[in-house]
Amino acid sequence: MDMDFLPDERPMEPVAVVRTDFPSKFGLPRQSGLVPSLRGTVVFAPKYRDPNALRGIEGYSHLWLVWKFSESARGDWSPTVRPPRLGGNTAMGVFATRSPFRPNPIGLSCVRLDSVEYGTDEGTLLHISGIDMMDGTPVYDIKPYVPHADCHPEAAGGFADAVRDYALQVVVPEACMALIPPDKREALIGVLAQDPRPGYRRGDGRQFGIRFAGMDVRFTVEDGVLTVREVVPESP
Repeated sequence: MDMDFLPDERPMEPVAVVRTDFPSKFGLPRQSGLVPSLRGTVVFAPKYRDPNALRGIEGYSHLWLVWKFSESARGDWSPTVRPPRLGGNTAMGVFATRSPFRPNPIGLSCVRLDSVEYGTDEGTLLHISGIDMMDGTPVYDIKPYVPHADCHPEAAGGFADAVRDYALQVVVPEACMALIPPDKREALIGVLAQDPRPGYRRGDGRQFGIRFAGMDVRFTVEDGVLTVREVVPESP
């Protein structure tokens, strides 16, 4: 039986953006929470800077962010995608994955709320960690994470369970480490351990690079070991 879909009479608009150390999407963790030390800040749009909208939020340790894959939109949708964690060669149903290439480019992330900063020139700021979003990502809604309703320890993880512990060993030579700000080292190493390479390019021995916190970090991977080859500060 055909369903009649009512037109959306209230088009959505972003309530905030997220500021992070990633100016582009390459290298982002593929899920929130994989790199706990990766931090960001939620900055509200002027229309939504009333501090009353956040009353009581300090009582929660984690939040759900509903956001847009602003750099992954496609004109047409595909019923299957090829997850990088499966090597980029295995097709899975789009609704059985968290691929950014979806009929509607909507992302969902669970992040830690580290602190709430009131009274800034940009209104109230939410400092968060465990992010998986690039700088400037539009946020459509924020909801509290409620453990008794949202946590299901008995849940099955599908094909994702088979690769959840995947990580590379990361080697950063002393000369390269000296070029990385101390407060960014843990997060960067965590990002690299998640293997930023596209699934279809693994094994070709080439050098890759990610832009992170004002740096171009170049690396190679061989036999499960990622080695940082060069750290180049980006021009301001």
